[in-house]
Amino acid sequence: MAGRIEDYALIGDMQTAALVCRDGTVDWLCLPRFDSHAIFAGLLGTEEHGFWRLGPAHAADAEPPTAARRTYRGDSLILESEWDTSRGTVRVTDFMPPRDGAPQLIRIVEGVSGRVPMRSALRMRFSYGRVVPWVHKHEGRTVAVAGPDSVWFDTDCETYGKALTTYSDFTVAPGDRIAFTISWEPSHKQPPPLPEPEQSLEATEDFWREWVEHCTYHGPYREAVIRSLITLKALTYAPTGGIVAAPTTSLPEDIGGVRNWDYRYTWLRDAAITLSSLLRTGYREEARAWREWLLRAVAGDPENLQIMYGIAGERELGEAELDWLPGYENSGPVRVGNGAAHQLQLDVYGEVTEALHLAHMTGLSRNDYASLLQLKLIRYLEQHWDEPDEGIWEVRGPRRHFVHSKVMAWVAVDRTIKLIESGDADGPLEKWRELRDDIHRDVCEKGYDKERNTFTQSYGSKELDASLLLIPQMGFLPPDDKRVIGTIEAIQRELSTSDGFILRYPTTSGEENVDGLPGDEGAFLACSFWMADDLAMIGRVDEARKLFEKLLSLRNDLGLLAEEWDPRLKRQVGNFPQAFSHVPLIDTALRLTASGAYGG
Repeated sequence: MAGRIEDYALIGDMQTAALVCRDGTVDWLCLPRFDSHAIFAGLLGTEEHGFWRLGPAHAADAEPPTAARRTYRGDSLILESEWDTSRGTVRVTDFMPPRDGAPQLIRIVEGVSGRVPMRSALRMRFSYGRVVPWVHKHEGRTVAVAGPDSVWFDTDCETYGKALTTYSDFTVAPGDRIAFTISWEPSHKQPPPLPEPEQSLEATEDFWREWVEHCTYHGPYREAVIRSLITLKALTYAPTGGIVAAPTTSLPEDIGGVRNWDYRYTWLRDAAITLSSLLRTGYREEARAWREWLLRAVAGDPENLQIMYGIAGERELGEAELDWLPGYENSGPVRVGNGAAHQLQLDVYGEVTEALHLAHMTGLSRNDYASLLQLKLIRYLEQHWDEPDEGIWEVRGPRRHFVHSKVMAWVAVDRTIKLIESGDADGPLEKWRELRDDIHRDVCEKGYDKERNTFTQSYGSKELDASLLLIPQMGFLPPDDKRVIGTIEAIQRELSTSDGFILRYPTTSGEENVDGLPGDEGAFLACSFWMADDLAMIGRVDEARKLFEKLLSLRNDLGLLAEEWDPRLKRQVGNFPQAFSHVPLIDTALRLTASGAYGG
């Protein structure tokens, strides 16, 4: 069985990523891209679906020992795990060098004290654990081939095959360093070059050190912010600038339930807010690359804007179920692709426009087509802003007039007006000012419950929604407006868990089942960060800081967050690590730092 979600560490090369468990097992890796088929899919099944364990040898009928300590080496994505055994201490360093050729996963074993017997067990299964490759020797190297893929395994250790698994048994003493590498290459091409693990380790460390030096945040939450920024960088697909929501698929929002989705794609919303956090902390190059990705993905067809695309801008992301995988802790189905790609989510226009506006305000060089795209998006909204949609949470129930969607449509128009007022674009200024006023009036009349003094999830609904917390953050209303304060307090009363975290919305109620899905879910972490932001904005800064630091305590030992927190099971749930959790962590840290609302 796979480990708990928080037991995993992330390593990656800005084109794909692997998850490494505390016991030294790589249970998830897709090659050569984030959205490729997995060669290790044990995370969503069993060891029969592929894994690579490297750690101290143990009895066949015993559980693999877990590392006594693990950390990232400085501000990097280089994982170091140490085991203390009865025979001594050993360290394993895992990393994926930023790619210059074939993708590689490198694992270096180092003796620290004593003499420690070790074992590497490598079971490659292609096509998400379904296909057993042909494993053979080629000029002294081990290669696994299946269809279009080949994976090359290199080490100086002796290897042997048993039960369709490649093993290495060896002993390390102080000063010993033994490397293991897998490299991917299309099966019809020549073998990849022999790896150079030590040089690659040095280059990887240099890359991350130089990248982190560009960070402009130096406040009291720097450690958490830096780790989140590194995680967001790791979720960026370097060749195109696309940003995935998470490197995994089908990690459940509800253990044993059906709320399992594929997040290995670029949501315009998630990517836009990620971009905003990067811009606020000094990373303009990532902003430029994402803007170029956006222009290619949307192309000349902004009227058919999708909510998500493939990492190279692909439009077709057909959803399918992998019935041979039982799912994480039997949480099926396992899905690949995402059928929500063609939903109507009007809030996306606001998030994209806000990101383009922020890029413009922070001095990113002008791009005439980006300004033209922004104008075209508003012309589309002119005709469609008053339609029902599926909303920010991608409900699979009926379309509704979601208040958050209308607010973000207002944001899109407002930011475009500001672009025109700055002189960097031309457009019907008075007409769009009227449109901005019309949307604002519509939301305040139809999306506000006067009796309860709160905005509601959708027009005519009595339900609340945590996305309403973004109303003051987007400038739709000032923080001191009584309707804003009333909404914040209502969400605290009605959407708060017993330990103070915020749910997205009621998943079931007597009135309606808004998302059309059975089961429940955990507290969506982004919503709790939004609450901390709002509390700070309305002057309740001590309360905001306490909530923020409580959220920081939910991170795993390496500073990583999944999508949600299950308050009943006291564990992380959902795809991991999740950009939509790390982005608001950064934003809240910046807000609290600016307000002076921090301890110590």
